[in-house]
Formats: sequence, structure tokens, C-alpha cells
Amino acid sequence: MPASYSTNMRLKFPLLAIALEVVIIVLYGIFITYDDGADSKLASENTTSVVHFYKIYPSFQDVHVMIFVGFGFLMTFLKRYGFSSVGFNLLIAAFGLQWGTLMQGWLHHLDDDRKIKINIFSLINADFSTATVLISFGAILGKTSPVQLLIMTLLEITIFAVNEHLVTGILRVKDVGASMTIHAFGAYFGLAVSRVLYRPGLKGGHENEGSVYHSDLFAMIGTLFLWMFWPSFNSAIVESPNGQYRAIINTYYSLAACVLTAYAFSSLVDKKGKLDMVHIQNATLAGGVAAGTSADMMIYPYGGLLIGFIAGIISTVGFKYLTPIFASKLNIHDTCGVHNLHGMPGIIGGLAGIIGAALASKNLYGNGLYLTFPEMKTRTAIEQAGYQAAGLGVTLAVALIGGIITGFILRIPFWGQPSDQNCFDDQIYWEVPDGENEHDELISSEPGRHKTNAEE
Repeated sequence: MPASYSTNMRLKFPLLAIALEVVIIVLYGIFITYDDGADSKLASENTTSVVHFYKIYPSFQDVHVMIFVGFGFLMTFLKRYGFSSVGFNLLIAAFGLQWGTLMQGWLHHLDDDRKIKINIFSLINADFSTATVLISFGAILGKTSPVQLLIMTLLEITIFAVNEHLVTGILRVKDVGASMTIHAFGAYFGLAVSRVLYRPGLKGGHENEGSVYHSDLFAMIGTLFLWMFWPSFNSAIVESPNGQYRAIINTYYSLAACVLTAYAFSSLVDKKGKLDMVHIQNATLAGGVAAGTSADMMIYPYGGLLIGFIAGIISTVGFKYLTPIFASKLNIHDTCGVHNLHGMPGIIGGLAGIIGAALASKNLYGNGLYLTFPEMKTRTAIEQAGYQAAGLGVTLAVALIGGIITGFILRIPFWGQPSDQNCFDDQIYWEVPDGENEHDELISSEPGRHKTNAEE
């Protein structure tokens, strides 16, 4: 192993990780405190807050599982990068939720004492902020060092929090399931980073950029966890009980329709009519992404089905045709295909939100109109739709610009990164059990293994 990689892990990574944690501890000591319901001095006066905490806690648990299990295992499809996929997912999420709590607190929740009071929604939103980085991580999976990942997490969550504040706070755009502010943002931020970090040496493919039978099976674990818990992701921060109810129902049916459509189109685009595990692992989840912005709107179950149907088609076709074009024509190497799972479905979700806002009325919502759209006390439905469109445009612009800037920062040689030869390989940063690589070589030589982008 080259000395530069050993130095990167032996010195730079632990020193950076410890320094970041020390800074966070100091900042938490200055700014972070308990919500009143968790403060022992105020406990007897805030029983309602405690009850509310336990009412929302199951949704938080579901989101937490999605972040640490779902996203982590979804990226284990690479045959020699499973340790890194799950391990770096944990690293990013653990650091990201701490930094996300601060960034969102500074922008949204500072009280008169300049303190950020932590409640159950703080925990959920902190997890949400890490999801953005984990989506971007998918675009550069296998091509970056742990040091680069920590730097990207720090920068991306900062930019994400500013964009979220601008879109949902200042423009007052509806995006409860974050199709725009998390999924589209994370995807296009990651694609911009990937373009700046583009490696000409990988244009012809890499021997380790593929899957084997058991790695695809592990990735399906992530798919199933994400699929099952996505209704909680889209409904967790909905404020009104009836809106949360609708968000669960709409997401549930969007996911179901997406699965059937993804299976159908996976078979349809294959010359032999076979199913592609890449499509099944990823495109089946696009319905959850696309349902996010309009999740609590009165789109009715058939609307959820329609959104999932469209998302399943777009995502599957994207994996089959767009990913190779991005790699060969645009020099954007998207390892996990986040453009197809999060980017385009996120835009579909944003467009659904525009239509949903434009159609909102007293006739459709009754007295619940202002619970779903508080902004419509001062805006017309068409005006709100215009703000929804502006929010989507701003999000895409901030993501691309922020990703480009972050990419150039990550290109600084000081951070260190694996050489082209050592990409997609756990051995660079992990102790790997003896014999594992020989076992993988034997399996990958058997017929039926997944093709790399170059082989496609």
C-alpha cells in the first residue's frame, strides 16, 4: 500500500475527526440545551411535551433506521466495498447529525437566550440533514477518502441548511417529504462534486466497480428497510394529524405502484426480458422520493399511484440509458445512480407539489386548507404554485453551485484520495479478513455477474 494512503489514515483522518468532535462539544456547550419537556427543573410543568415526544418517537425510530441501515446497506452492491459502504455511511451520519443540529438550530431555533432547545423534531431534522450527504455520497462512492467525506459533510450540511432556510423559511415552500430540499439537492450536489472530481482513468471502467451475488443480496436489505419505512420519512414532520395521515397513505401507494412499474420496465428494456437487480434495488424506491413534496396534500390515493407509476418509469429508464450517457458524454461518474433514484424523482416530486398547490382550494380542503397551506392566508393557490416552482429552481441552483465549489475544495491534494487503481476497494482504509479478495475473484469470474458501466 502506498505510503500516502497510510499517512492519510494514520494522521490526517483521526486528527480531523477528533478536532471536529472537540469543536462540536464546545459549540454544544455554548448553544445547545434541553427542550423544556426534558428539563428536570421544568418537568412538572411540561407533561404535554413529554407525551408529544413519545407520540412522535416511533417516526423518529423509522427515520433513524432508514439513515443508518437503509442507506448503508443499499450501497453495499460493490463487490469489494461493503465495509466502506456501511462503515463510511455510519461515519457521515454520526458526524452529520451533530453538525446538522447546530446549523438548523442557528437558522431556525435560537431563543431569546441564544440557546437551541432540542426536541424530537430536532432529532428528526438532524437525521434529514445527513440524508442529503448520504445521497451525494452515492455519486462518489468508492472514489474518495474518509478525510474528503468529513469535509464534504461539513460543507454540504452547511449549504443544505442555508438552502432549506431560504426555500421553506423565507419563500415558505411546502416540502414536507423533502423531494426538493433533500433528494434533488443531495443528488445534484453529489453529481456536481463527481463532475469536478472526475477521473479520466476510470472512464473505461474498473475491475472492482461491479457486484457479485451476495453483495447484491446485501444491498436488497437496504432497499427493503427504506421501502418499508419511507411513509414515516415523508410524514414525520407534518404538523397536522390529518396531514400526517394523508402523507402516510399517499406515500404507501406511491411506493407500491413504483415497484410494479419498475419491475415491468426493467424486464421491458432488457433484450432477453430479464429483471436487472440494479433497477430492483433502486428504482423501486423512486415512488417514495417523488411523493415527498405533495405527501400531505389532497392528491388522493390515485394521485399517489400516478406519482409512483411515473417515478418508476423515469428511474428505471434513467438507470438503463442515462447513467452510461452521463459517464461517457458528460464525464459525470455516478456510482450509485443517484440521479435516477433521487435527482429526477425529486424533480417529479417538486412538479407534483406545484400542481398540488395550484389545485388547492376551500372546496377541496374545507376548513383544513390553512392547516396544509398556512401561506394561503395571504397567497392565492397560483401564487403558492409559483413559489413552489421558485423553490425547486433555487434548490437546483444552490445544489449545483455548492457542489462545484465543494468539489474544487475536495480536489486539494492535501486531503488525499485513492488512486484510480485503488478505487472501490476496502483494503485501502480497512483491515480485510485474509482470503476475502481471493474468494471475490473466484465468484466474480463466474457467469452472471453484473456488468460495469464500461461493459454496458
